[in-house]
Amino acid sequence: MSRSIGLMRAAMLMSATGCAGLAHGQSGVTIYGVVDLPIAYINNQAASAPTINPITGAVTRQPGASFVSMVNAGGMSGSRWGLRGVEDLGADLKALFVLESGYGADTGQVTRSGAMFSRAAYVGLQSSRFGRITLGRQNTSMYESLGNFMPAKFAPLFEPSVALLGGTAGGGAIDNAVKYTAVAGPVTVRVHYSFGAGLSKFGLTPVAAQGAGETPGHATDNTAYGAGLAYLGAGLGLTATYDQWNPAVVAGSTGTSKKAALAASYAFGRTKLMAGYRWGQNKDASGSTLVRDNFWWTGVNYDATSALTLTLGYYFDDRRILKTTAVQPNSNPVNPWQVNFIADYSFSKRTDVYLTVAYARNSGLNLDSPAIGFANGAFLGEGANSQTGAAIGIRHKF
Repeated sequence: MSRSIGLMRAAMLMSATGCAGLAHGQSGVTIYGVVDLPIAYINNQAASAPTINPITGAVTRQPGASFVSMVNAGGMSGSRWGLRGVEDLGADLKALFVLESGYGADTGQVTRSGAMFSRAAYVGLQSSRFGRITLGRQNTSMYESLGNFMPAKFAPLFEPSVALLGGTAGGGAIDNAVKYTAVAGPVTVRVHYSFGAGLSKFGLTPVAAQGAGETPGHATDNTAYGAGLAYLGAGLGLTATYDQWNPAVVAGSTGTSKKAALAASYAFGRTKLMAGYRWGQNKDASGSTLVRDNFWWTGVNYDATSALTLTLGYYFDDRRILKTTAVQPNSNPVNPWQVNFIADYSFSKRTDVYLTVAYARNSGLNLDSPAIGFANGAFLGEGANSQTGAAIGIRHKF
């Protein structure tokens, strides 16, 4: 009997030791997230996207009306939750992973059907000397390089991120990507390559619905790559970045979507000024240019008090539609512009409330148009040439 009790105690000790080891192994895992939910008013809002005649390219808009709703995409940030883990492997080497899911706080549903971790899902290795390499679904180099140079830092409500970046399924993230990041003092270098980006930009819809890529015999279908170089130090910020995507509308026949951007910022006292320019060009598989545009923006962040930040942003897109297709109208649109204002009050580092107002001319809010496939959901009503939006919201970070 005493021997049996001894064996039971040994087994319990081994079990406890195993559990302790498991807990120690998970000690580097962090649960984090954001809950952001605004109530918004938008005028001249159509109930559905415009239709485009596949032969003439003519756009037909639906009747518009004033509209009040909760916005599931979020206001200042997209609602999300995630897991982040780091393990110290010794010899200046760490393993890391991130799993991040986007959801609508108004319903609790995931923002990308069929993808639990639509915002990020990657694993990698990191060294303070040699940089970091990550594999999986992650942000593009352009998205991360421009983040500190946008007035509202890519706020999903009323900042025209899709028009700037070209549109992605997940706020700048791409599938099947390898990315290298290195930081040396104030300088950051980013380079990425995707074997199948899973994007849909400017109406160039790839094969397999979202272009998974990685198809035998068609190695370049839906691939993507880019790079970014940024300097942030002593109040001055500078960045240069490039992004390319090769959508295959038909297997083995790829078009191109190319973008390059330059931006600068300067911070002094309570004020930060910023401005940028993004060149864009989309071609079909025959090499004919579909869309060419020059996107400009400028803005200012001002800390009125330790708790209140005021933001003003202006955006302008000079667009040229050079070839009529089933998703492009047969005439160039009047160049759209938009102005945003944000007042953000922080109760703490984790909780804030905000008021945001935006006005767009010659397009729907967020510079929506056929050139980006009406991707933002701000559908301008029939007969209108401007749209105004306003929202109040609460954001909590955990």
